[in-house]
Amino acid sequence: MRLSWVTAASVWGVRTDARLPRSFFARPSVEVAPELLGRHLSFGGVTVRLTEVEAYAGGLDPGSHAFRGPTPRTEPMFGPPGFTYVYFTYGHHWCVNLVVGEVGSASAVLLRAGEVLEGHDLVRSRRGGVRERDWTRGPGRLGQALALSGKHSGLDFCLPSLGAPIDLVVSEGAPVPRADVAVGPRVGVSGPGGDGQAYPWRFWVDGDPTVSAYRPGVVRRRS
Repeated sequence: MRLSWVTAASVWGVRTDARLPRSFFARPSVEVAPELLGRHLSFGGVTVRLTEVEAYAGGLDPGSHAFRGPTPRTEPMFGPPGFTYVYFTYGHHWCVNLVVGEVGSASAVLLRAGEVLEGHDLVRSRRGGVRERDWTRGPGRLGQALALSGKHSGLDFCLPSLGAPIDLVVSEGAPVPRADVAVGPRVGVSGPGGDGQAYPWRFWVDGDPTVSAYRPGVVRRRS
């Protein structure tokens, strides 16, 4: 028997506002992404308010990891919405995406930044003395603050887990009005996917100090 979301949230110290249903995520990434701003994400004893996200659209999107089809790493992206896709980048960062859209579309929303609401002492220890504004300012920092890693790729965040220490919750929070949502090119994406006119798919809470700085993508050449 599964725990109710209220029971799971209460026992494991996450916020008890309602978990978002799978139907919320079963839509195109560019619709889901801005509506995630202001929502609460809880994991590893920490809750953050999401302040910056990016949308990716699988095979239709040259900036997506899934643009050229499935690989063992990207397999969760091709499944149903409501699961995590966590990947390793730059040698030491784990970044978390929420899979959205239809089965097979490989669409996802990258979580780029947030404001810590609960678990401040945990984040302080995990982030090694970094100033509070930078605790979760960027996707790698966010992943570290939440203690996420590759073993957490493929988690179902729409249903409570009996293995509650690895239960990830995305809950209602307080959605940000669209008038307060800024839009622009995605960070660090090179090539056609970095074109801000064609893919203005980064969304953030305008003026929020936790939002990361924009930097364009750089084509990395093999030595």
